[in-house]
Amino acid sequence: MSGTGKAHRYPLSQLLPYGLLGLPLAALGLPLTVFLPPFYSEMPGLNTGIVGVMIFGARLFDVITDPAIGTLSDRTGLSMGRRRPYIALGTPILMIAAWFLFVPGPSASAAYLLIWSMLAYLGWTLIYLPYTTLGAEMSSDYDERTRITAWREGFFVLGTMVAIMLPAGVSKVAGGQAAGLEAIAIFLLVALPIAAILFLWRVPEPHGTRSNVKWAESVKLLAANAPFRRLLIAYLLNGAANGLPAALFLFFVTGILGASQATAGIFLAIYFLSAVLGLPVWFRIGRNWSKHRLWCASMLWVAFVFIFTMTLSTNTYSFVVYTLICILGGSCLGVDQATAASIQADVIDEDTAAGGDGRAGLYFGLWGMATKLAFAVALGIAYPVLWLAGFEAGQSNDATALWTLAALYGLLPVAIKLGVVAFMWNFPLDRRRHAELQERIGRGDATARPGEAGA
Repeated sequence: MSGTGKAHRYPLSQLLPYGLLGLPLAALGLPLTVFLPPFYSEMPGLNTGIVGVMIFGARLFDVITDPAIGTLSDRTGLSMGRRRPYIALGTPILMIAAWFLFVPGPSASAAYLLIWSMLAYLGWTLIYLPYTTLGAEMSSDYDERTRITAWREGFFVLGTMVAIMLPAGVSKVAGGQAAGLEAIAIFLLVALPIAAILFLWRVPEPHGTRSNVKWAESVKLLAANAPFRRLLIAYLLNGAANGLPAALFLFFVTGILGASQATAGIFLAIYFLSAVLGLPVWFRIGRNWSKHRLWCASMLWVAFVFIFTMTLSTNTYSFVVYTLICILGGSCLGVDQATAASIQADVIDEDTAAGGDGRAGLYFGLWGMATKLAFAVALGIAYPVLWLAGFEAGQSNDATALWTLAALYGLLPVAIKLGVVAFMWNFPLDRRRHAELQERIGRGDATARPGEAGA
């Protein structure tokens, strides 16, 4: 995306520590969604249905905390800033909870999984929500915002690769998935405090005043913001589409392809390496496009590629095809995440132009709530449906169970993404509309109304 040439561009000395905080967060995020559910499902007294319900419950708690923490940060007026105190608070909470969650005893109960999952999600939200909110506030420029989010999402992809390769290597040496998960926990205990300290030291928090908008007026502004409503729905649906294959990845690779967990790690590494390499390519392709069209193009591409997962089975041909799916589909992961996050920041400008006063935390909290609710629903439905179809983790499964797994992994996400594309294709907040909003905000004109460009 081409810039205007007038916006302040952040130097590497600030973008690097900003993006770096995403690395340990991502190293935790992938195991939480991909590795932990199957790991706990094979424990005595647990199964896919119970694990799905427990994680669904923890995610529901996580959903509630997002708008609460977002609103609190908007209304915080400490000398340290509005966002940074929550990052400092969340760091030790996440470190402790992740250790107990990733290093359980040999017979951890459902209650154990529920409690430590809830605390881990709380620590994550205390860091991630202010972190992404601050990123949106660092610049009001249409293209510089994309540059900032690209740095963050690029480090998220690198952190995800750490989460793939580290446990795979440790498991091969020490033996067993438990050793690999413990390695991730140790990595987090070391990397997270270092990244948080560098972030708090080097990344400036833009000056912002405490939000004083009353709740009644706040609800009116939210309800009037048509681009916000539209993006929220799209974000919810896209979160479900991304959550299904993430939650079912290990089951699919081992159950459908007949691959080992070590091979699964190779597939993941290929997928996320493709995301790193694909990010600048996609931004080059869409450098003059409006962000929503670039986002739609990436979703169309991944839908076209991902539908071929329905043709796979246990043979060498399927290994080759799935590798190509990982390369081609993974290439648009980074742009899918970075572009959507950049659009979120632009939508907040609709609120500011209509009389809002720096309530980015609330907006990001609501988007976080939508994403987590989508994943909670996806996991809460997928795992019990698999269980009802007779699927058992680590066991031999019949044709009905395997077809159900394939449909939940490959068919349903494609259908959802195509719906999101149709919904977002004519999104009203484009490059021209954003420039108009910035002019109105700059001259203090609060007469603009959210969504006046149409829904």
